Amino acid sequence: IVNGMVLAEDGKKMSKSLGNYTPPDELMEAYGADALRLYLINSGLVRAEEQRFADRGVQEMVRRALLPWYNAYSFLRTYAELDAWTPTADEQASDNVLDLWILSRLQTLKANIKAEMAAYRLYNVVPQLFSFIGELTNWYIRLNRPRFWAEGMDADKRAAYGTLYTVVRELALAMAPFAPFLAEHIYQSLAELTGAEADPISVHLCRYPEAEAERKQPSLEDAVARMQQVIELGRHLREQAKVGLRTPLRLLVVVHRSEAVLHELRDLQYYMEAELNVKAVVYDQNEADYVALAAKPNFPLLGKRLGRRMRHFQALIEALPADRLEALQTEGSITLDGEAFSTAEIRVLRQTKPGANAAANRHVAVDLDCSLDDELVREGWAREFVHHVQLARKEEGFEVSDRIRLAYGGDADLAAAIAEHGDYVAGETLARVLEPDPNAAPLEAAIDGRRVAFAIAKAEAA
Repeated sequence: IVNGMVLAEDGKKMSKSLGNYTPPDELMEAYGADALRLYLINSGLVRAEEQRFADRGVQEMVRRALLPWYNAYSFLRTYAELDAWTPTADEQASDNVLDLWILSRLQTLKANIKAEMAAYRLYNVVPQLFSFIGELTNWYIRLNRPRFWAEGMDADKRAAYGTLYTVVRELALAMAPFAPFLAEHIYQSLAELTGAEADPISVHLCRYPEAEAERKQPSLEDAVARMQQVIELGRHLREQAKVGLRTPLRLLVVVHRSEAVLHELRDLQYYMEAELNVKAVVYDQNEADYVALAAKPNFPLLGKRLGRRMRHFQALIEALPADRLEALQTEGSITLDGEAFSTAEIRVLRQTKPGANAAANRHVAVDLDCSLDDELVREGWAREFVHHVQLARKEEGFEVSDRIRLAYGGDADLAAAIAEHGDYVAGETLARVLEPDPNAAPLEAAIDGRRVAFAIAKAEAA
Protein backbone atom coordinates (compact mmCIF):
# COMPACT_ATOMS: atom_id res chain seq x y z
CA ILE A 1 0.00 0.00 0.00
CA VAL A 2 1.34 3.43 -0.96
CA ASN A 3 -0.38 6.52 0.41
CA GLY A 4 -0.57 9.90 -1.32
CA MET A 5 0.04 13.33 0.16
CA VAL A 6 -2.68 15.13 2.12
CA LEU A 7 -2.99 18.76 1.03
CA ALA A 8 -5.22 21.56 2.24
CA GLU A 9 -8.41 22.23 0.28
CA ASP A 10 -6.71 25.08 -1.57
CA GLY A 11 -4.06 22.66 -2.89
CA LYS A 12 -1.29 24.02 -0.69
CA LYS A 13 0.65 22.20 1.98
CA MET A 14 -1.22 22.13 5.30
CA SER A 15 0.32 24.79 7.50
CA LYS A 16 -0.39 26.06 10.99
CA SER A 17 0.82 29.50 9.96
CA LEU A 18 -1.61 29.63 7.03
CA GLY A 19 -4.45 28.13 9.10
CA ASN A 20 -5.69 26.34 5.97
CA TYR A 21 -6.98 23.17 7.64
CA THR A 22 -9.18 22.08 10.53
CA PRO A 23 -7.27 20.22 13.27
CA PRO A 24 -8.13 16.49 13.14
CA ASP A 25 -9.24 16.39 16.78
CA GLU A 26 -11.83 19.09 16.06
CA LEU A 27 -13.06 17.18 13.00
CA MET A 28 -13.42 13.99 15.03
CA GLU A 29 -15.20 15.87 17.81
CA ALA A 30 -17.67 17.27 15.29
CA TYR A 31 -18.24 14.26 13.02
CA GLY A 32 -16.63 11.26 14.72
CA ALA A 33 -13.51 9.26 13.99
CA ASP A 34 -15.45 6.83 11.79
CA ALA A 35 -16.41 9.61 9.37
CA LEU A 36 -12.81 10.77 9.08
CA ARG A 37 -11.66 7.19 8.59
CA LEU A 38 -14.21 6.50 5.85
CA TYR A 39 -13.37 9.76 4.07
CA LEU A 40 -9.68 8.89 3.94
CA ILE A 41 -10.34 5.29 2.85
CA ASN A 42 -12.62 6.58 0.09
CA SER A 43 -10.10 9.13 -1.19
CA GLY A 44 -7.30 9.00 -3.71
CA LEU A 45 -4.79 8.76 -0.88
CA VAL A 46 -4.95 4.96 -0.85
CA ARG A 47 -4.19 5.01 -4.59
CA ALA A 48 -1.00 7.02 -3.95
CA GLU A 49 -2.68 10.19 -5.25
CA GLU A 50 -2.66 13.64 -3.71
CA GLN A 51 -5.84 14.55 -1.85
CA ARG A 52 -7.15 18.05 -1.24
CA PHE A 53 -8.72 17.53 2.18
CA ALA A 54 -12.21 19.05 2.51
CA ASP A 55 -14.15 19.09 5.78
CA ARG A 56 -17.39 18.73 3.84
CA GLY A 57 -16.13 15.34 2.61
CA VAL A 58 -16.03 14.11 6.21
CA GLN A 59 -19.51 15.53 6.81
CA GLU A 60 -20.71 13.72 3.68
CA MET A 61 -19.68 10.38 5.20
CA VAL A 62 -22.02 11.09 8.13
CA ARG A 63 -24.90 12.05 5.83
CA ARG A 64 -24.57 9.25 3.31
CA ALA A 65 -23.33 6.33 5.41
CA LEU A 66 -23.17 6.63 9.17
CA LEU A 67 -26.48 8.40 9.87
CA PRO A 68 -28.64 6.20 7.57
CA TRP A 69 -26.91 3.10 8.95
CA TYR A 70 -27.63 4.24 12.52
CA ASN A 71 -31.23 5.09 11.58
CA ALA A 72 -31.73 1.55 10.27
CA TYR A 73 -30.50 0.18 13.60
CA SER A 74 -32.64 2.69 15.52
CA PHE A 75 -35.76 1.68 13.56
CA LEU A 76 -35.17 -1.97 14.47
CA ARG A 77 -34.45 -1.20 18.11
CA THR A 78 -37.49 1.09 18.53
CA TYR A 79 -40.07 -1.33 17.15
CA ALA A 80 -38.46 -4.45 18.63
CA GLU A 81 -38.75 -2.90 22.09
CA LEU A 82 -42.36 -1.85 21.46
CA ASP A 83 -43.25 -5.41 20.45
CA ALA A 84 -40.94 -7.07 23.00
CA TRP A 85 -39.35 -8.97 20.10
CA THR A 86 -36.08 -10.83 20.48
CA PRO A 87 -34.44 -13.20 17.99
CA THR A 88 -34.64 -16.90 18.68
CA ALA A 89 -32.70 -19.84 17.33
CA ASP A 90 -35.84 -21.44 15.85
CA GLU A 91 -36.87 -18.50 13.65
CA GLN A 92 -38.56 -19.76 10.48
CA ALA A 93 -36.98 -18.83 7.14
CA SER A 94 -38.90 -16.02 5.45
CA ASP A 95 -40.55 -16.40 2.05
CA ASN A 96 -41.20 -12.65 1.67
CA VAL A 97 -39.69 -11.52 -1.62
CA LEU A 98 -38.05 -8.39 -0.18
CA ASP A 99 -36.64 -10.34 2.77
CA LEU A 100 -35.04 -12.75 0.31
CA TRP A 101 -33.79 -9.82 -1.76
CA ILE A 102 -32.10 -7.85 1.04
CA LEU A 103 -30.49 -11.03 2.40
CA SER A 104 -29.15 -11.75 -1.08
CA ARG A 105 -27.85 -8.19 -1.38
CA LEU A 106 -26.13 -8.66 1.99
CA GLN A 107 -24.28 -11.68 0.65
CA THR A 108 -23.27 -9.72 -2.45
CA LEU A 109 -21.96 -6.90 -0.24
CA LYS A 110 -19.91 -9.29 1.90
CA ALA A 111 -18.48 -11.01 -1.17
CA ASN A 112 -17.59 -7.71 -2.80
CA ILE A 113 -15.93 -6.35 0.34
CA LYS A 114 -13.84 -9.51 0.63
CA ALA A 115 -12.78 -9.27 -3.02
CA GLU A 116 -11.82 -5.60 -2.74
CA MET A 117 -9.94 -6.18 0.52
CA ALA A 118 -8.04 -9.14 -0.97
CA ALA A 119 -6.86 -6.85 -3.77
CA TYR A 120 -6.10 -3.95 -1.35
CA ARG A 121 -8.68 -1.76 -3.10
CA LEU A 122 -9.91 -0.07 0.08
CA TYR A 123 -11.32 2.82 -1.96
CA ASN A 124 -13.94 0.51 -3.52
CA VAL A 125 -15.44 -0.49 -0.16
CA VAL A 126 -17.16 2.77 0.80
CA PRO A 127 -19.14 3.04 -2.49
CA GLN A 128 -20.38 -0.53 -1.85
CA LEU A 129 -21.48 0.61 1.61
CA PHE A 130 -23.28 3.67 0.21
CA SER A 131 -25.18 1.50 -2.25
CA PHE A 132 -26.22 -1.13 0.29
CA ILE A 133 -27.27 1.34 3.01
CA GLY A 134 -29.34 3.23 0.45
CA GLU A 135 -31.14 0.03 -0.51
CA LEU A 136 -31.62 -0.93 3.14
CA THR A 137 -33.11 2.39 4.25
CA ASN A 138 -34.70 3.85 1.11
CA TRP A 139 -36.14 0.60 -0.19
CA TYR A 140 -36.24 -2.32 2.23
CA ILE A 141 -37.27 -0.50 5.42
CA ARG A 142 -39.52 2.02 3.69
CA LEU A 143 -41.40 -0.62 1.69
CA ASN A 144 -41.76 -2.89 4.72
CA ARG A 145 -42.84 -0.40 7.37
CA PRO A 146 -46.47 -1.65 7.34
CA ARG A 147 -45.20 -5.09 8.42
CA PHE A 148 -43.58 -3.58 11.52
CA TRP A 149 -46.60 -1.39 12.24
CA ALA A 150 -49.08 -4.27 12.07
CA GLU A 151 -51.03 -5.22 15.20
CA GLY A 152 -49.99 -8.38 17.01
CA MET A 153 -47.05 -10.63 16.15
CA ASP A 154 -47.76 -13.00 13.28
CA ALA A 155 -45.25 -15.06 11.30
CA ASP A 156 -44.78 -12.36 8.65
CA LYS A 157 -43.96 -9.72 11.25
CA ARG A 158 -41.49 -12.04 12.99
CA ALA A 159 -39.87 -12.70 9.61
CA ALA A 160 -39.49 -8.96 9.03
CA TYR A 161 -37.86 -8.51 12.42
CA GLY A 162 -35.59 -11.50 11.91
CA THR A 163 -34.47 -10.30 8.49
CA LEU A 164 -33.75 -6.73 9.60
CA TYR A 165 -31.90 -7.95 12.70
CA THR A 166 -29.71 -10.26 10.60
CA VAL A 167 -28.89 -7.50 8.13
CA VAL A 168 -28.11 -4.82 10.74
CA ARG A 169 -25.98 -7.17 12.83
CA GLU A 170 -24.01 -8.58 9.92
CA LEU A 171 -23.52 -5.12 8.48
CA ALA A 172 -21.89 -4.15 11.79
CA LEU A 173 -19.55 -7.14 11.52
CA ALA A 174 -18.71 -6.43 7.89
CA MET A 175 -18.04 -2.74 8.51
CA ALA A 176 -16.08 -3.16 11.75
CA PRO A 177 -12.66 -2.64 10.08
CA PHE A 178 -13.89 0.53 8.33
CA ALA A 179 -16.16 2.17 10.92
CA PRO A 180 -15.02 0.50 14.17
CA PHE A 181 -16.82 2.78 16.65
CA LEU A 182 -20.33 2.75 15.18
CA ALA A 183 -19.97 -0.97 14.42
CA GLU A 184 -19.11 -1.61 18.06
CA HIS A 185 -21.95 0.59 19.35
CA ILE A 186 -24.55 -1.18 17.21
CA TYR A 187 -23.16 -4.61 18.06
CA GLN A 188 -23.27 -3.90 21.81
CA SER A 189 -26.78 -2.42 21.58
CA LEU A 190 -28.08 -5.46 19.71
CA ALA A 191 -26.51 -7.68 22.37
CA GLU A 192 -28.52 -5.76 24.99
CA LEU A 193 -31.66 -6.27 22.92
CA THR A 194 -31.12 -10.01 22.59
CA GLY A 195 -29.42 -10.70 25.91
CA ALA A 196 -27.09 -13.06 24.04
CA GLU A 197 -24.28 -13.85 26.49
CA ALA A 198 -22.66 -16.50 24.27
CA ASP A 199 -21.54 -13.99 21.64
CA PRO A 200 -18.06 -12.44 21.82
CA ILE A 201 -18.02 -9.33 24.00
CA SER A 202 -16.89 -7.11 21.12
CA VAL A 203 -17.58 -6.90 17.40
CA HIS A 204 -13.82 -6.90 16.94
CA LEU A 205 -13.58 -10.35 18.50
CA CYS A 206 -16.09 -11.85 16.06
CA ARG A 207 -15.10 -13.83 12.99
CA TYR A 208 -15.36 -11.76 9.86
CA PRO A 209 -18.62 -12.66 8.05
CA GLU A 210 -18.47 -14.81 4.94
CA ALA A 211 -20.95 -14.61 2.07
CA GLU A 212 -23.51 -17.44 2.24
CA ALA A 213 -23.82 -18.77 -1.30
CA GLU A 214 -27.18 -20.44 -0.63
CA ARG A 215 -28.75 -17.05 0.15
CA LYS A 216 -27.58 -15.37 -3.04
CA GLN A 217 -30.27 -14.89 -5.69
CA PRO A 218 -28.81 -12.84 -8.56
CA SER A 219 -32.00 -13.01 -10.62
CA LEU A 220 -34.02 -11.61 -7.72
CA GLU A 221 -31.49 -8.81 -7.26
CA ASP A 222 -31.88 -7.98 -10.96
CA ALA A 223 -35.69 -8.05 -10.68
CA VAL A 224 -35.76 -5.67 -7.71
CA ALA A 225 -33.30 -3.35 -9.47
CA ARG A 226 -35.70 -3.29 -12.44
CA MET A 227 -38.64 -2.66 -10.11
CA GLN A 228 -36.77 0.33 -8.67
CA GLN A 229 -36.31 1.65 -12.20
CA VAL A 230 -40.04 1.21 -12.90
CA ILE A 231 -40.86 3.22 -9.78
CA GLU A 232 -38.39 5.97 -10.63
CA LEU A 233 -39.72 6.25 -14.18
CA GLY A 234 -43.29 6.35 -12.87
CA ARG A 235 -42.41 9.14 -10.44
CA HIS A 236 -40.87 11.06 -13.32
CA LEU A 237 -44.13 10.79 -15.30
CA ARG A 238 -46.11 11.96 -12.26
CA GLU A 239 -43.84 14.99 -11.93
CA GLN A 240 -44.28 15.79 -15.61
CA ALA A 241 -48.07 15.61 -15.24
CA LYS A 242 -47.93 17.56 -11.93
CA VAL A 243 -49.88 14.85 -10.08
CA GLY A 244 -48.69 14.32 -6.50
CA LEU A 245 -47.90 10.84 -5.18
CA ARG A 246 -50.77 10.94 -2.70
CA THR A 247 -53.33 11.13 -5.50
CA PRO A 248 -54.07 7.62 -6.81
CA LEU A 249 -54.00 6.77 -10.51
CA ARG A 250 -55.81 4.05 -12.42
CA LEU A 251 -53.24 2.19 -14.46
CA LEU A 252 -49.53 1.52 -14.87
CA VAL A 253 -48.27 -0.39 -17.91
CA VAL A 254 -44.86 -2.07 -17.56
CA VAL A 255 -43.28 -2.68 -20.94
CA HIS A 256 -40.54 -5.15 -21.81
CA ARG A 257 -40.06 -7.54 -24.72
CA SER A 258 -39.08 -10.43 -22.40
CA GLU A 259 -41.88 -12.42 -20.79
CA ALA A 260 -39.34 -13.76 -18.26
CA VAL A 261 -38.53 -10.21 -17.09
CA LEU A 262 -42.23 -9.33 -16.81
CA HIS A 263 -42.88 -12.56 -14.89
CA GLU A 264 -40.26 -11.60 -12.30
CA LEU A 265 -41.78 -8.13 -11.97
CA ARG A 266 -45.25 -9.62 -11.34
CA ASP A 267 -43.92 -11.00 -8.04
CA LEU A 268 -43.16 -7.39 -7.04
CA GLN A 269 -46.43 -5.88 -8.25
CA TYR A 270 -47.69 -5.00 -4.75
CA TYR A 271 -44.71 -2.70 -4.21
CA MET A 272 -45.08 -0.98 -7.58
CA GLU A 273 -48.76 -0.34 -6.85
CA ALA A 274 -47.98 1.03 -3.39
CA GLU A 275 -45.01 3.19 -4.38
CA LEU A 276 -46.67 4.72 -7.44
CA ASN A 277 -50.15 4.70 -5.84
CA VAL A 278 -51.85 3.02 -8.78
CA LYS A 279 -54.95 0.86 -8.79
CA ALA A 280 -53.71 -1.71 -11.30
CA VAL A 281 -50.57 -2.82 -13.13
CA VAL A 282 -50.60 -4.55 -16.51
CA TYR A 283 -47.67 -5.93 -18.51
CA ASP A 284 -47.02 -5.57 -22.23
CA GLN A 285 -44.34 -7.18 -24.39
CA ASN A 286 -45.14 -4.99 -27.43
CA GLU A 287 -42.34 -2.49 -26.94
CA ALA A 288 -42.82 -1.08 -30.42
CA ASP A 289 -46.15 0.45 -29.30
CA TYR A 290 -44.39 2.60 -26.74
CA VAL A 291 -40.69 2.97 -27.56
CA ALA A 292 -38.32 3.06 -30.50
CA LEU A 293 -34.99 1.27 -30.24
CA ALA A 294 -31.75 3.08 -31.06
CA ALA A 295 -28.11 2.05 -30.77
CA LYS A 296 -24.96 3.84 -29.69
CA PRO A 297 -21.42 2.46 -29.66
CA ASN A 298 -19.67 2.13 -26.31
CA PHE A 299 -16.79 4.42 -27.20
CA PRO A 300 -14.53 3.62 -24.21
CA LEU A 301 -14.59 -0.08 -25.15
CA LEU A 302 -14.56 0.21 -28.93
CA GLY A 303 -12.26 3.19 -29.40
CA LYS A 304 -9.11 1.27 -28.47
CA ARG A 305 -10.15 -1.78 -30.44
CA LEU A 306 -11.22 -0.10 -33.67
CA GLY A 307 -8.93 2.92 -33.77
CA ARG A 308 -9.31 4.79 -37.07
CA ARG A 309 -12.17 2.49 -38.11
CA MET A 310 -14.32 3.77 -35.25
CA ARG A 311 -16.19 6.34 -37.37
CA HIS A 312 -17.10 3.73 -39.99
CA PHE A 313 -18.51 1.30 -37.44
CA GLN A 314 -20.22 4.10 -35.53
CA ALA A 315 -22.29 4.83 -38.63
CA LEU A 316 -23.16 1.14 -39.07
CA ILE A 317 -24.15 0.76 -35.41
CA GLU A 318 -26.33 3.88 -35.33
CA ALA A 319 -28.10 2.77 -38.53
CA LEU A 320 -29.12 -0.65 -37.16
CA PRO A 321 -32.88 -1.32 -37.61
CA ALA A 322 -35.12 -2.40 -34.74
CA ASP A 323 -35.24 -6.08 -35.78
CA ARG A 324 -31.45 -6.38 -35.70
CA LEU A 325 -31.29 -4.61 -32.32
CA GLU A 326 -33.82 -7.08 -30.96
CA ALA A 327 -31.67 -9.92 -32.30
CA LEU A 328 -28.63 -8.38 -30.61
CA GLN A 329 -30.47 -8.31 -27.28
CA THR A 330 -31.70 -11.88 -27.71
CA GLU A 331 -28.50 -13.47 -28.98
CA GLY A 332 -25.99 -11.27 -27.13
CA SER A 333 -23.89 -10.41 -30.20
CA ILE A 334 -24.06 -9.12 -33.75
CA THR A 335 -21.68 -9.05 -36.74
CA LEU A 336 -21.16 -5.90 -38.82
CA ASP A 337 -18.78 -5.78 -41.79
CA GLY A 338 -16.89 -8.83 -40.51
CA GLU A 339 -16.56 -7.55 -36.91
CA ALA A 340 -18.43 -9.13 -34.00
CA PHE A 341 -19.90 -6.86 -31.32
CA SER A 342 -21.38 -7.78 -27.91
CA THR A 343 -24.17 -6.11 -25.96
CA ALA A 344 -21.47 -4.51 -23.79
CA GLU A 345 -20.02 -2.83 -26.89
CA ILE A 346 -23.31 -1.64 -28.39
CA ARG A 347 -25.72 0.18 -26.12
CA VAL A 348 -29.37 -0.29 -27.03
CA LEU A 349 -31.45 2.73 -26.00
CA ARG A 350 -35.21 2.91 -25.58
CA GLN A 351 -36.70 6.22 -26.68
CA THR A 352 -40.38 6.91 -26.05
CA LYS A 353 -42.62 7.50 -29.05
CA PRO A 354 -44.51 10.79 -29.46
CA GLY A 355 -48.06 10.63 -28.15
CA ALA A 356 -47.42 7.94 -25.52
CA ASN A 357 -47.35 8.99 -21.86
CA ALA A 358 -44.33 6.77 -21.46
CA ALA A 359 -40.82 6.90 -20.01
CA ALA A 360 -37.98 4.51 -20.68
CA ASN A 361 -34.37 3.74 -19.92
CA ARG A 362 -32.02 1.06 -21.26
CA HIS A 363 -33.70 -1.64 -19.18
CA VAL A 364 -37.46 -1.07 -19.06
CA ALA A 365 -40.29 1.24 -20.15
CA VAL A 366 -43.51 2.31 -18.43
CA ASP A 367 -46.72 4.03 -19.46
CA LEU A 368 -48.73 5.76 -16.73
CA ASP A 369 -52.31 6.93 -17.05
CA CYS A 370 -52.23 10.32 -15.26
CA SER A 371 -55.86 11.29 -15.96
CA LEU A 372 -57.97 12.05 -12.87
CA ASP A 373 -61.65 11.73 -12.01
CA ASP A 374 -63.64 12.84 -8.93
CA GLU A 375 -63.20 9.49 -7.19
CA LEU A 376 -59.40 9.60 -7.48
CA VAL A 377 -59.30 13.24 -6.36
CA ARG A 378 -61.34 12.49 -3.21
CA GLU A 379 -59.09 9.58 -2.30
CA GLY A 380 -56.09 11.85 -2.81
CA TRP A 381 -57.61 14.36 -0.37
CA ALA A 382 -58.00 11.63 2.25
CA ARG A 383 -54.36 10.66 1.84
CA GLU A 384 -53.28 14.30 2.16
CA PHE A 385 -55.33 14.55 5.35
CA VAL A 386 -53.52 11.50 6.75
CA HIS A 387 -50.20 13.22 6.00
CA HIS A 388 -51.22 16.31 7.98
CA VAL A 389 -52.43 14.22 10.92
CA GLN A 390 -49.15 12.29 10.97
CA LEU A 391 -47.21 15.55 11.07
CA ALA A 392 -49.42 16.77 13.92
CA ARG A 393 -48.87 13.53 15.86
CA LYS A 394 -45.12 14.07 15.64
CA GLU A 395 -45.30 17.75 16.59
CA GLU A 396 -47.59 16.98 19.54
CA GLY A 397 -45.13 14.40 20.88
CA PHE A 398 -47.22 11.25 20.41
CA GLU A 399 -45.35 7.93 20.48
CA VAL A 400 -45.38 5.90 17.27
CA SER A 401 -47.64 3.30 18.92
CA ASP A 402 -50.12 5.71 20.56
CA ARG A 403 -53.77 5.27 19.55
CA ILE A 404 -55.74 8.49 19.15
CA ARG A 405 -59.18 10.06 18.93
CA LEU A 406 -59.47 12.13 15.75
CA ALA A 407 -62.17 14.72 15.03
CA TYR A 408 -62.37 16.67 11.77
CA GLY A 409 -64.36 19.45 10.13
CA GLY A 410 -63.99 22.30 7.66
CA ASP A 411 -64.73 22.19 3.92
CA ALA A 412 -67.75 19.99 3.24
CA ASP A 413 -66.21 18.22 0.24
CA LEU A 414 -63.05 17.42 2.21
CA ALA A 415 -65.05 16.16 5.17
CA ALA A 416 -67.06 13.92 2.84
CA ALA A 417 -63.85 12.52 1.34
CA ILE A 418 -62.45 11.74 4.81
CA ALA A 419 -65.67 9.99 5.77
CA GLU A 420 -65.71 8.03 2.50
CA HIS A 421 -62.20 6.72 3.23
CA GLY A 422 -62.63 6.52 7.00
CA ASP A 423 -61.21 3.01 7.40
CA TYR A 424 -58.02 4.01 5.59
CA VAL A 425 -57.66 7.26 7.57
CA ALA A 426 -58.22 5.51 10.90
CA GLY A 427 -55.82 2.70 10.08
CA GLU A 428 -53.00 4.97 8.93
CA THR A 429 -53.29 7.41 11.84
CA LEU A 430 -53.98 4.75 14.54
CA ALA A 431 -57.31 6.42 15.30
CA ARG A 432 -59.57 4.32 17.51
CA VAL A 433 -62.23 6.99 17.11
CA LEU A 434 -62.73 9.00 13.89
CA GLU A 435 -65.66 11.41 13.99
CA PRO A 436 -66.90 14.49 12.11
CA ASP A 437 -67.08 17.67 14.21
CA PRO A 438 -67.87 21.04 12.57
CA ASN A 439 -66.17 22.76 15.52
CA ALA A 440 -63.00 20.66 15.43
CA ALA A 441 -59.95 22.61 16.57
CA PRO A 442 -57.20 23.70 17.13
CA LEU A 443 -55.32 22.21 14.16
CA GLU A 444 -55.94 23.03 10.53
CA ALA A 445 -54.43 22.56 7.08
CA ALA A 446 -55.10 23.42 3.44
CA ILE A 447 -55.63 20.68 0.85
CA ASP A 448 -56.12 21.81 -2.77
CA GLY A 449 -57.09 25.25 -1.46
CA ARG A 450 -59.74 23.80 0.87
CA ARG A 451 -59.59 24.15 4.65
CA VAL A 452 -59.70 21.19 7.00
CA ALA A 453 -59.68 21.51 10.79
CA PHE A 454 -59.00 18.64 13.16
CA ALA A 455 -58.23 17.74 16.73
CA ILE A 456 -56.29 14.77 18.09
CA ALA A 457 -56.16 13.34 21.59
CA LYS A 458 -54.69 10.20 23.03
CA ALA A 459 -57.24 7.40 23.15
CA GLU A 460 -57.80 5.34 26.25
CA ALA A 461 -56.38 1.80 26.23
CA ALA A 462 -58.69 -0.73 24.64
